[in-house]
Amino acid sequence: MDMMDQSEIDALLASAEAGETEDEGATFEVFSRWAHDVRPEIRPYDFKRPERVSKDQMMALQTLHEGFARNFGASLSGFLRTIVECRVASCEQMTYSEFIASLPNPTSFNLIESDQLDGQICLELSPLIIYPVIDRLLGGSSHDLFIPQRPMTLIEMRLISNVTNRGLSALGEAWSGVREMTFDITSTESNPQLVQIVPPNEVVVVISFELKLASRAGTMSLCIPYNSIEPMMEELSAQSWFNAAVKRGTPELTERLGTGIAGATIEVSGLLAETTITLEDLATMQVGDLIVTETASKSPMVLSVGGERKFLAELGQLKKQRALKVIRALTSTERSRTKPPRSA
Repeated sequence: MDMMDQSEIDALLASAEAGETEDEGATFEVFSRWAHDVRPEIRPYDFKRPERVSKDQMMALQTLHEGFARNFGASLSGFLRTIVECRVASCEQMTYSEFIASLPNPTSFNLIESDQLDGQICLELSPLIIYPVIDRLLGGSSHDLFIPQRPMTLIEMRLISNVTNRGLSALGEAWSGVREMTFDITSTESNPQLVQIVPPNEVVVVISFELKLASRAGTMSLCIPYNSIEPMMEELSAQSWFNAAVKRGTPELTERLGTGIAGATIEVSGLLAETTITLEDLATMQVGDLIVTETASKSPMVLSVGGERKFLAELGQLKKQRALKVIRALTSTERSRTKPPRSA
């Protein structure tokens, strides 16, 4: 062991008094085949909670399941004949043991398989929202509803399967932007502690949802093990997911949207003529007064669709009713005019 001489001790004491001592760990040496003069970036890492999913992929997963929440809420609203709100509360990655520890017991813990995923995923529904839904299905009003602390009966499980099946359908639609897949429930448990689909320290992505039904609210959690979606992680990056969503404009989708819009109603109105008068004339106007315009009686009139000028039309009569006959479409320049354009 080397001993320090008096001069080294004096120099050390002098630097300590002057506050020039270097921070602990400020000097280090890195052995690498790359450049030795580059200061490496050192960050703490918790091996109990490894982060295997990038931020872009987490954002893509959250955006994907926000679409699922909207579709699922709309589907439940139509099924229950009341407004059901569903939104994403959080999207995070944790270990499977942490996820299981956060769940109530008893609960509705559903194991789900897909033809495109390795292993199983979990869908958990809180009793706080399950029993209001069951009460609604049986004709109740959910007022003063008691939430029992027991596993669901077979009848209750059969009733709630109508909800989970609609959730799986909406989930398949949401994931179709990444890969076409179908989901099926393989089993249902009331005690999540008895289900071990992956090792306790395995990383899982947990998407938590908040469900609101009238004055009642509850949670729903979707647990996706990392190993199940690892083969498609590249497809889950934010850029590739949005590109996949853009590519979904297929002819079949366009035809389906066109069919749905075709039945929508829209207001159509005809503008005979336009003019300006003073406010005094307007205030003294009486029944029988005439409003004079510069438009000839035989001039075509402007036909507006949804408040927008679209066509030139002639005023006539069909089956003893007023009718408008379209002559031609207006150009973009003619649409911006105040007065009706002359007939071509």
